[in-house]
Amino acid sequence: MSCFTLNTHLAKLKKLSKYAWWKQLGSQAIQGIAARIDKGYKAFFAHVKARKAGKISRRVSPPTFRKVRNAKSFTLSQAGWKLLGDNRLKIGSTVYKFAKSRETEGTIKTVTIQRDPLDDLYVYFSCLIEPQPIVRVMTGKSAGFDFGLTTYLTGSDGTEFQAPQPFRQRLKDVAQANHKLSSKRKGSCNRRQARLHLDRMHKRVANQRQAFHWELAHTLCAQYDFLAFETLNLQGMKALWGRKVSDLGFATFVQTLHDVAKKTGTLIQQIGTWFSSTKLCSACGCINQHITLRDRVWTCGDCGTTHQRDVNAAVNIFREGASSPGGIHVSQASACRGC
Repeated sequence: MSCFTLNTHLAKLKKLSKYAWWKQLGSQAIQGIAARIDKGYKAFFAHVKARKAGKISRRVSPPTFRKVRNAKSFTLSQAGWKLLGDNRLKIGSTVYKFAKSRETEGTIKTVTIQRDPLDDLYVYFSCLIEPQPIVRVMTGKSAGFDFGLTTYLTGSDGTEFQAPQPFRQRLKDVAQANHKLSSKRKGSCNRRQARLHLDRMHKRVANQRQAFHWELAHTLCAQYDFLAFETLNLQGMKALWGRKVSDLGFATFVQTLHDVAKKTGTLIQQIGTWFSSTKLCSACGCINQHITLRDRVWTCGDCGTTHQRDVNAAVNIFREGASSPGGIHVSQASACRGC
């Protein structure tokens, strides 16, 4: 069923008494759901076509039915809403007042209302903004960084950044909250209060992790003109270290860093996943096949250079990222500085 046919069918259903409550929501919100269903099917058929052609493609499944209680948001575009003065928003015939976190810039294209597990409502304005020229004072600094479980980031210049791991700090409190929730009778008010308490703790942990990512991203983009990072195999890391990898949030940080770099003009380069940054000697280029995770310091068997594991990997990442298309020119002497 095409998107146009589905929208026509939904319009007929709204006329029935069974689905009369759909009229409480703007028509464009329902059309947006039909558009997402159409997008999901197109992605699925494109994946099947790529598989038949022998091309490598990520796994894509067709859209599935979801429960009503899992619907946490809806989006309105041109109609169904109006932004009034004094932080007031009119949706349908009801006027709501909201706390504005920042001023809206440009032309508002869509308005999304989202409900979190704590039943708090958030309004998001998607705006079309004219691109502004980036004014950046060049620092002349470039570096490569290696992700780690002990030290969050290790730079090729010896800089280190530690992660707070907020979930680990509140692990005992979260376990107690889960135990209290499991002991409450289903459907009772006490269970609802216990669930909200647990959701509140998880939200606080997520906010602390997000604040750390934004602060670190702004720090790196302010200090360096060029940054090189490795592309992590997160699925393999989660299979080995699980909860700790999720607590550090490597993927979320990389996405945040790219968003900040676009605004500040910092160049970000990511190398391939299987580049041997740890085993490669940054001095002579020899590969040490016998290094293990326990070896934090190792000596090259060919040139005799002693390396600190993370710093050596960061130097190799910087050199590989700088030599990739879109990188900068770097000499071996400057790449090995600080190792």
